[in-house]
Amino acid sequence: MSRRTLLSIVLLLVSASGSIVAQGAQRSPEARQAILDFKLTMPRAEQLIAAIGEMTKYVVSLPDYPERMRKSASLTPAEQAAQMEKDPKSAAILKAHGLTGRDYLVGVPALRMAVLAAEGIAMPNVIASDANLAFAKANLVQLKAKMEAVDGARR
Repeated sequence: MSRRTLLSIVLLLVSASGSIVAQGAQRSPEARQAILDFKLTMPRAEQLIAAIGEMTKYVVSLPDYPERMRKSASLTPAEQAAQMEKDPKSAAILKAHGLTGRDYLVGVPALRMAVLAAEGIAMPNVIASDANLAFAKANLVQLKAKMEAVDGARR
């Protein structure tokens, strides 16, 4: 497994918001269905990718980042989204990219998992709808380049 693939999987497990978004058996049926229902398009993917870099930079700059991650892990997805939307800086990042907290928290893992699935990575916690998988396969080169640019800037 390449270093980039491993990084993608790790980033899938811990989103930029500091919340745990994918833990295989720990994902609720509702969270799984939300990921499957999220429809990816190129404009939507570009919104998400642009927000990932800014959100990550903001969240990891917080002095209590590790504690926030632990606390966020115990929140429901709706509570995580509300928390993001209440925080002035994260709300501004979401607004600048035309996203809601839910869009971000569902869309980022939906995008990452669709790309991983399009690359042929088969793991129990990697799920993607047929439509998102087809989208990712059709746009894999472009999506990977954009995501690697954002992920590379995060290191």
